Amino acid sequence: MLIEFSVANYRSFWEPRKLSLTATPQKDLLETNTFDSPISGLPRLLRSAVVYGPNAGGKSNFIRAMGFVKQFVVSSAKERQEGEKIAVNPFLFNELGPSRPSEFEVQFIQEGVRYQYGFAATRERVTNEWLIAYPEGRSQRWFERTFLPDRGYEWYFGSRFIGRKKQWQEMTRSNALFLSTAIQWNSEQLKPVFTWFQRLFVIGHGMLLNPSYSMKVCQDEEKKQHILAFMNEADISISDIVMETRDFSVEDLPPDWPEAVKEDLRQKMDGKKTMRVGFLHPVRGGELSVHLPLEEESDGTRKLFAYAGPWLDILAQGKILFADELDTSLHPQIMRFLLSLFHASKTNQANGQLIFTTHDTSLLDQDLVRRDQVWFVEKDQANASNLYPLTDFKPRAGEALQKGYLNGRYGALPYTSEAAL
Repeated sequence: MLIEFSVANYRSFWEPRKLSLTATPQKDLLETNTFDSPISGLPRLLRSAVVYGPNAGGKSNFIRAMGFVKQFVVSSAKERQEGEKIAVNPFLFNELGPSRPSEFEVQFIQEGVRYQYGFAATRERVTNEWLIAYPEGRSQRWFERTFLPDRGYEWYFGSRFIGRKKQWQEMTRSNALFLSTAIQWNSEQLKPVFTWFQRLFVIGHGMLLNPSYSMKVCQDEEKKQHILAFMNEADISISDIVMETRDFSVEDLPPDWPEAVKEDLRQKMDGKKTMRVGFLHPVRGGELSVHLPLEEESDGTRKLFAYAGPWLDILAQGKILFADELDTSLHPQIMRFLLSLFHASKTNQANGQLIFTTHDTSLLDQDLVRRDQVWFVEKDQANASNLYPLTDFKPRAGEALQKGYLNGRYGALPYTSEAAL
């Protein structure tokens, strides 16, 4: 469960900016859009948050920030070599940006324990890393490392942190995280922290959403029926999902995939077997069915099928999804359907969470989202992105949020001018 995520000096973000999934005291949609925190004394948490803003305002960079954090935590110890640069991108519109570390912090709950984990890094090294746990309600600082230019790293290990700390410290490279390294060397105590990041889904803008996960799920007949029901509930009328194994062919790939991607796959998959998926569409009231392979379906149908497997898994397992421009190729009613799955206790019993960016202003509906679920991103005069919640404007219950946003009341709108026309 995510409580909050903050980022500073990363891409278009300069000052620390934070998104919180802590619910405010408002009673609207309390039972559907929020859930009780398993930690005594913590407020309820939100099941979703939506971020609006103009093109190039910083929405995608916020999603990229979480994507970078996940990738760095999961793989920095096993995939990075000594001396290899860290793929972090500082804010470039301030002369101090490139010389200062980018900083990230996540507060979350895993297996009934609250954690506060963060790190700071330049292209050359991790400059700071820390983990605070609250297993008994009170904070326990488990570890911290700080790089000092004149002395190298200073390390701190708390008495409640157990394991081969000295060995893990010595094995941690300057361009890798201690958390990632300790997991590679079998730290049992840190497994819940690592698992939280491992289970996180991040779908960035322009990312080719591969249908392979949904295809794999469909190999199980019972799970295939769940995906079939998901597609039909989204008004994609199909009577069956047909799976077949055949020799790999570039012709089976979606026509809009880049040629470079197709060529790379051709070289890797030549002579191998692949799985192909198609849909049976009922016609004449169900008397007949027409088979269409996935690559001939619409962009929206292909995207929905690619989402189906991960979406149902996230809901069933209580995972977290960060998605950029979720509405691309999807009708507004489909967006409402997808969001409603997270808000319904029946379909989200495990309390999965969704954080997404969109341009679909029809979702600014107080019958669908609470005021504390809406966030905005826009750049200031220094070209730095500012992330702020709708609640800063204290909108009234029942206020027409879509109208207020489009009229400029909350900011984060593109600036357009007719002077150049």
